[in-house]
Amino acid sequence: MKNMFNYGGATISEFECAISQYGWIIYENALSDELVCEIKFGLAEAYNTRRQIQLDNGIYTNMEGTLHHILERDNFGLHFLSHMFCDKEIRRFLNGNYILNGLSGVINMKSDRPYVQNIHRDLRSFTGDMKIMIQMIVLLDDFTVDNGATWFLSGSHKFDIKPDEESFYENADRAIAKKGSLILFDSNLWHAAGKNYTEAPRRVLTLGFTRPFFKPQFDFPRFLGYDFGESLDINLKQVVGYNARIPANLNEFYQPTHLRMYQPGQG
Repeated sequence: MKNMFNYGGATISEFECAISQYGWIIYENALSDELVCEIKFGLAEAYNTRRQIQLDNGIYTNMEGTLHHILERDNFGLHFLSHMFCDKEIRRFLNGNYILNGLSGVINMKSDRPYVQNIHRDLRSFTGDMKIMIQMIVLLDDFTVDNGATWFLSGSHKFDIKPDEESFYENADRAIAKKGSLILFDSNLWHAAGKNYTEAPRRVLTLGFTRPFFKPQFDFPRFLGYDFGESLDINLKQVVGYNARIPANLNEFYQPTHLRMYQPGQG
């Protein structure tokens, strides 16, 4: 596969070529077995909490196995982000600083038919050559044809029109790869999770990264606490969004530059 590389083994030029031509790229051997196990363990608990809220609020249909906004103070989220996986590629794609738009997960089971199995793209509006968002899938289990490896319609990030099901599945590629791999793809790319025909779960993390001025799905700094941001290193503080906040009152707005909610260098 021309768009598959060992993590750290691809040049920026190879990344740019793959993401431009295909709209997606696979990096194998990115995560250690220890980190994969840590995330898997935390994912089960995080899902139980979110699934109960889905049930309580009556939005459980087609939500099976999906969990959202799993960046918390004491779970695997910050540890994962601290590795800054694919930082140089994301910076090149987004032309500078970026923030986390969302950190979610999918536990794909045989009996489930979640919405992520529908043909979709992760941006509602087609942005063409204006790159404002890139997605990352973190493989926590092997991706196979039988367990629901994601379908990607290579090159479809260049076109606004949603493909019909027949042409999509006739022409789309499967992301067959080992656990511990990372997939980066243009958020304009049409794709769909596959159906799992095995008895074992097929688990992933799904992350979106955007230019800092783009509104995230969740207010992570407010959720984690503004004071908590002071405990993070400079890279995590940037990615979690502490440098691109919105003032909520005049006192927060009228501050010297180094104390402003929206810092320089955010676009």
